[in-house]
Amino acid sequence: MSKKVKAFLYNLLGFVIIYLPTLYLVDKYTHLNGLWIPMTAFMVALILAPKFQAIKTHNGEKIYMKWFFIKGVKEVK
Repeated sequence: MSKKVKAFLYNLLGFVIIYLPTLYLVDKYTHLNGLWIPMTAFMVALILAPKFQAIKTHNGEKIYMKWFFIKGVKEVK
């Protein structure tokens, strides 16, 4: 599996892990209805989910992560 595919799957997994609980919490504890519930959960998950990117370096392709709660950019081993 290439590093780009791994980065995409990490992005998807990180988004889903934050989106589903947020969707439940927004539905349960707010007075929003209709399309506003998934749209609010989507925006919150989009902001809070970690971002992964595969970058080609002189040592080969590596995956880096940037997250709102961690200072700087970290390499994923």
